[in-house]
Amino acid sequence: MSRATFFEVEILDTKTKQQLCFFDKVEPHSTIGDIKSLVHKTYPHWYPARQALKLDSKGKSLRDDDVLQHLPVGTSATIYVTDLGPQLSWAMVFLAECMGPLLVYLLFYFRVPHIYEHRYAFSSSPYPVVRLACVCHSFHYLKRLLETVFVHHFSHGTLALRTIVKNCVYYWGFSAWLAYYINHPLYTPPSYGELQVNYALTLFVMCELGNFSIHWTLNNLRRKGSKCKTFPVPTKNPFTWLFYFVSCPNYTYEVGAWMSLSVMTQCLPVALYTVLGFIQMTIWAREKHRVYSREFHNYPSLRVAIIPLVL
Repeated sequence: MSRATFFEVEILDTKTKQQLCFFDKVEPHSTIGDIKSLVHKTYPHWYPARQALKLDSKGKSLRDDDVLQHLPVGTSATIYVTDLGPQLSWAMVFLAECMGPLLVYLLFYFRVPHIYEHRYAFSSSPYPVVRLACVCHSFHYLKRLLETVFVHHFSHGTLALRTIVKNCVYYWGFSAWLAYYINHPLYTPPSYGELQVNYALTLFVMCELGNFSIHWTLNNLRRKGSKCKTFPVPTKNPFTWLFYFVSCPNYTYEVGAWMSLSVMTQCLPVALYTVLGFIQMTIWAREKHRVYSREFHNYPSLRVAIIPLVL
């Protein structure tokens, strides 16, 4: 009868290279997630989501489902651990990023004291487009909040607290900036009046419906209990037909919604926020497109990342 082979795992600090702990008789089929749990028992403040384990101090982080015996190590493995800092779940990340802009914008819309001149405190704008912009902005973030709670399925992944703070500063800050100008007492309505506003509103509503339709489709694709790994395809819903041309139509519709709000308000800060958002969403979409193309040999060749037939 052969003896079982166990692994010896040495955990070193990535920065100092000092040994933090040593585990002998580790089962060969143990995963990186299991090793994180062992480290957590030794250092209680380092819960698994806070750890990044690497085979090389400058290498890539290992996945939680990586199996020890399948890694390029001998029976004596040296693993480096990095403290990622306090973490929050992705659901909390989305709630924090969406709740702030919603509340911040309303502060400017209701012109609370100390934002504009005292004589404008709690006054309202005479232009209907200002009220409409508030409704559209609030609807957008309310939709995202409701989707976070009832539609999206999040993995057990987390994000570092310092990154969340940086993201919130970006989203909250931009909301305050564009809200300041749209609700300013000296704000002037769009050049082409109601025609410009109505066309922009129509585009905004269509893009919001399209964005929700894509999120709902992705939610069905990732529904609990589904073990069939596949890529999203168009459904009977016409808003999902954009899947014929792009890999991430949710980003396409998102950009379209912000473009329509830029046209509706004719406000430079909104346009700048749209451009920056488009750049970031293009990066995300291209990465997702590469993943789909790499994982599925039958992935439609006509599809591009975010802009049909272009990008």
